[in-house]
Amino acid sequence: MTNRPLEGLKVLEFAGIGPGPFCGMMLADMGADVVRIDRPETVPKGVGPVTGRGRRSIALNLKTDQGRTTALALIKKADALFEGFRPGVMERMGLGPEVAQALNPRLVYGRMTGWGQWGPLAKSAGHDVNYVAISGALGAMGRPGEPPAPPLNLVGDYGGGAMFLLAGMLAGLLQARTTGQGMVIDAAMSDGSALLMAMFHDLQSLGLWQDKRGGNLLDGSAPFYDTYECADGEFVSIGSIEPQFYAELLSLTGLDTDAKFANQYDFANWPSMKEAVAAVIVQKTRKEWIAALEGTDVCFAPVLSLAEAKRHPHNAARETFVSYDGIVQPAAAPRFGGVSHYPTRKAPKPGEHSEEILNSWGVRQDLAAE
Repeated sequence: MTNRPLEGLKVLEFAGIGPGPFCGMMLADMGADVVRIDRPETVPKGVGPVTGRGRRSIALNLKTDQGRTTALALIKKADALFEGFRPGVMERMGLGPEVAQALNPRLVYGRMTGWGQWGPLAKSAGHDVNYVAISGALGAMGRPGEPPAPPLNLVGDYGGGAMFLLAGMLAGLLQARTTGQGMVIDAAMSDGSALLMAMFHDLQSLGLWQDKRGGNLLDGSAPFYDTYECADGEFVSIGSIEPQFYAELLSLTGLDTDAKFANQYDFANWPSMKEAVAAVIVQKTRKEWIAALEGTDVCFAPVLSLAEAKRHPHNAARETFVSYDGIVQPAAAPRFGGVSHYPTRKAPKPGEHSEEILNSWGVRQDLAAE
């Protein structure tokens, strides 16, 4: 079995919520030695056995001189760190980028916030729904005439936050390896979720996207790109965008004899076309539609619950979900050839590895020598 790609990399994670722990989980899944700095006897809120997996934990009281001294000694040994506090918090603790990179010039310093390190809202409170609201992403989601639908916390926290923090840190680590000089990564969920909308800005500039909910190709308005209710109250998804896939949809549902479907992009006719598709889909159960459409070129999949997703044959074949530490959970992604996609270790308790970390990073000896 090949080593994980980030093995040997030392990363400090200052315990937080949302995108920070998710980024830490991915770094650990890729093989990095991620050490989470926890508050003594405090379990980080919102961090469970899945997003907390793969790390070791050291408990430090960063309000004390001893805690800060130990943190700085760890920073001196680290390749990268990331934190998710409001702007200025790390500086007030004496652990900001200037201090950290003076000790360790090659350090990559990741900063994860909602609004970014500067700007009128930088020090304001907020959550995922607010960051995707200001970026324009939330306003594009949902049915016409209905309130915008929050996309869980996938677009802000994870897509616009954790993934951009991860990408920025990996880019910074490449630069540090080449030049010996680290950098500061300012990852803001409002910025990231705005960039995730790049294709829709493309479409709008080409006159192919209306700046409103409804009437657009990918927002559920197209009869061939939406979810539909079945006879048993369950749902299926259809994404037959390309002409050949659209033709397959019409053929396998019997709608190819209906003249209104002759022009796929007859926008004025989309509402009546959707009604016709819905009327056909509701005649059979989800299981029956799986038998008829799954694996065809219709671009079809059943809409599954979290529990059902773990049992789907495709997910089972790929081991998309694995059993680890007594919990069935998503496996590491993406896959690397010859590399295990199982978690590296179970989620730690705060301070569980304090002595082990100090010894393995050589910090105990440094502190004793001072």
